[in-house]
Amino acid sequence: MPVFYNTLCCHKPNIINSFTTVTAMNSYKPLEWNPQIIQRYDMAGPRYTSYPTAPQFRSDFSEVALFNAISRSNKQLKPLSLYFHIPFCESLCYYCGCNKIVTPNKDRAAPYLIRLIHEIEIQADIFNSARVVKQLHWGGGTPTFISDDEMSLLMKTTRKFFNLLDNDEGEYSIEVHPGTVSTSTMSHLRKLGFNRVSMGIQDFDETVQKAVNRFNTYEEVETLVNSIRADGYKSISMDLIYGLPHQTEYSFAQTLDKVIALSPDRLSLFNYAHMPHLFKSQQLIHEEDLPSAELKLGLLHYAIDRLQAAGYIYIGMDHFAKPSDELVIAQQEGKLQRNFQGYSTHGDCDLLAFGVSAISAIDNVYMQNAKNINDYQAKLDEGLLPYIKGFTLNQEDELRKFIINQLICHFELSFNSIKEKFSVDMQSYFTRELQELTPMVDDGLISMDAQGIRVHNAGRMLIRRICMVFDEYLNNTTQVRYSKII
Repeated sequence: MPVFYNTLCCHKPNIINSFTTVTAMNSYKPLEWNPQIIQRYDMAGPRYTSYPTAPQFRSDFSEVALFNAISRSNKQLKPLSLYFHIPFCESLCYYCGCNKIVTPNKDRAAPYLIRLIHEIEIQADIFNSARVVKQLHWGGGTPTFISDDEMSLLMKTTRKFFNLLDNDEGEYSIEVHPGTVSTSTMSHLRKLGFNRVSMGIQDFDETVQKAVNRFNTYEEVETLVNSIRADGYKSISMDLIYGLPHQTEYSFAQTLDKVIALSPDRLSLFNYAHMPHLFKSQQLIHEEDLPSAELKLGLLHYAIDRLQAAGYIYIGMDHFAKPSDELVIAQQEGKLQRNFQGYSTHGDCDLLAFGVSAISAIDNVYMQNAKNINDYQAKLDEGLLPYIKGFTLNQEDELRKFIINQLICHFELSFNSIKEKFSVDMQSYFTRELQELTPMVDDGLISMDAQGIRVHNAGRMLIRRICMVFDEYLNNTTQVRYSKII
């Protein structure tokens, strides 16, 4: 445990609103921390950005199922969320497990963008053009790898084929590397319609940055943040990682102080999962430089208390936000959802994703594009949709997806809502699962009664483990290696 921990554990965030639900009230309470309980439940498991999770996607996925799903979705005129994957990076971040192409050659992007635009044209032919795009996100990789002119071309094409909002009410966001993006590019992106920014800070300590080959100074980020706010962006989100090489109690506290001073609207605190057998770049990280398991837990404990003391609300898993943020409001109103980009305020949208490895969620269907850029481009050159696998959810999947979403977003589950929505009696249908939850009741993580399940503050950090009880596929997924929960 960090030696300085007790100096902050008694601090509590200011309560600025009153809420009617227990879940909303709990969001303002400091998380309960029990190292023994955490270690007992800290096993590997899915992050549940979808259910069923990506390892269940099948290569024999039916194109008929896809087009039937699109047809149903078009008839409902559901709004859209568009995601664009731009995989290029100028340099290699050693910790990264994303689908990426590392190259200093900016010309590499042009052939890819040609195919990306072709994919937009193909998809536009099968989606109703009247459907409003409420969300749009560019991820990667480093989306700002492409030039300002290429950004303009991609956005112009998107507006040509899809119904983007022009009143700045859409949630249009982009991921940036604060050490490489210019303030002029951010101004250009604002003019293109982007109004939200997510930046990967990871850590401000120079020794840590050198060990993972990811560089951005506090001064660079501060200048960028000031410029973004001057340009009128609505929201800034920052990512941090705990468990990186050479992180110490003191160094991580310094990073947190600097981040809090920058006052992002949202903040994600990710666990570094060292899996060099899966990600070759992680082989460049020396395992002996990683913090011990005890220190890593201590870093997380301190960070949570520090952020809550600064007034941030713990949304769930690794996400924090200011009390006025839309994520917090959506959670309080019972409208928060989860998708392949994480927590979302727009659960009413179908997700249509473009680019290599991108995953779409249309009606009851998931669809993933080819992970290899050559395969992706070859399919488009043949005039084909570039997906390689997918999954069609049946009624059982929809039921379990709903349960997991309610627990992971709202930390409670009403049995009556299951009966009304699915005509299922929770206590008789899920007898085995509810019995598996009994030890968690005994350990104070949750409570259960005839009305439903409520996750206590002591259990909120372990919500992935609670959700795993309802995952029908886990016992049949012996070859999948997930990261640990904490």
